[in-house]
Amino acid sequence: MNYSYTLLSKATMVLLIIIFASSCKEKNQKAPPVFEIPVVEVIQKDVPIYQEFVGQVFGHYDIPIRARVSGFLNEIHFDEGRWVKKDQLLYVVDPDPMEAKVAGELSNLAEAKTELAKAESDLGRIKPLAKINAVSKSDLDAAQAQYDAAKSNVQAVESSVRLARINLSYCWIKSPIAGLIGKTEAKVGEFVGQDPNPVILNTVSTIDTVHVEFYLVESDYLGLARQFIAAEKQDIDANYIKEENKEGKLELILSDGSIFDHKGKVNFVDREVNPETGSLLIQTSFPNPDELLRPGQYAKVRAKMNEINDALIIPDRCIMELQGTQSVYIVSDSNKVENRQIEIGPRYNDYRVVKSGLKENDKIVIDALQKVKPGMPIIPKVTKFESKMKTQ
Repeated sequence: MNYSYTLLSKATMVLLIIIFASSCKEKNQKAPPVFEIPVVEVIQKDVPIYQEFVGQVFGHYDIPIRARVSGFLNEIHFDEGRWVKKDQLLYVVDPDPMEAKVAGELSNLAEAKTELAKAESDLGRIKPLAKINAVSKSDLDAAQAQYDAAKSNVQAVESSVRLARINLSYCWIKSPIAGLIGKTEAKVGEFVGQDPNPVILNTVSTIDTVHVEFYLVESDYLGLARQFIAAEKQDIDANYIKEENKEGKLELILSDGSIFDHKGKVNFVDREVNPETGSLLIQTSFPNPDELLRPGQYAKVRAKMNEINDALIIPDRCIMELQGTQSVYIVSDSNKVENRQIEIGPRYNDYRVVKSGLKENDKIVIDALQKVKPGMPIIPKVTKFESKMKTQ
């Protein structure tokens, strides 16, 4: 009996120890912590929509310097990459062949004038004789024809002399404008003026104002055209290219990402869409007083294409994409994370316009997308998103 009691007492004690240990373990298990997560609020505002187009820079005038006569290049009278004046001598092509041509034509002219003098003399003798019928009418007609032919020949040879002198003048090649000249395509001693030798020797450009040309795809053009038509019908000032971009409000983004200091404007829109590329040529102009821009550069033209009133925007980096579907993590009223599918619109700086799925002041998780999951309770910390892009 005492043995059984002792055994029961030991079993009771073991059971009590197990119960106590389990109780202590449960007390040591704490509830999972609730983290503080940064969130941003959905903003509602009027958003201008800009689009960027890759364009190429041209001088206000880009005048090719051509060799209009063929021959050996004798002299170069400028420094490459420097400014030249209007009518400044640039090149001299060997003038000897052209001078010989002029001399030959002058000799022909002298001969033609001699023939004219003889024909005039013959006609002067025959006319009095014809009046007294001392010579036949046919002799008078022949003398008259000889005189007319000699006179026409003199005029033709004089034209040849003028042409020869014009060609001789082409041996001295001058700058047609004041501007910046580039690298010469021919050196002294080269034969120029015929392919494959250089015909265009150089180019002179004026760059105090530059043109930037880009192409607008047909779909963008149609969208803008419809806006213009609708605006005219409703008498609304929404002609963005005319009012916003033609009045010197275009921006130029250079290859290093910087914004050019001066605004540009649209010069003209081409008359037709290129049937091969489906695009429309747009030419813009930008003041270039510091001569920073040079012909041949590539730059992006930023143009205002539209404006969305009362648009909902969120930082672009809040958006998750999976198989073409966009979503965000939204914080519910009970401070739990929910996955919300959204429909996005165009970009605005480093924001994105949201067409549907959100409303103003909704709280969106930012910068902690890998730390949260749907249903997870959090402490939302409202932060202000600082855009890294220049406000447009």
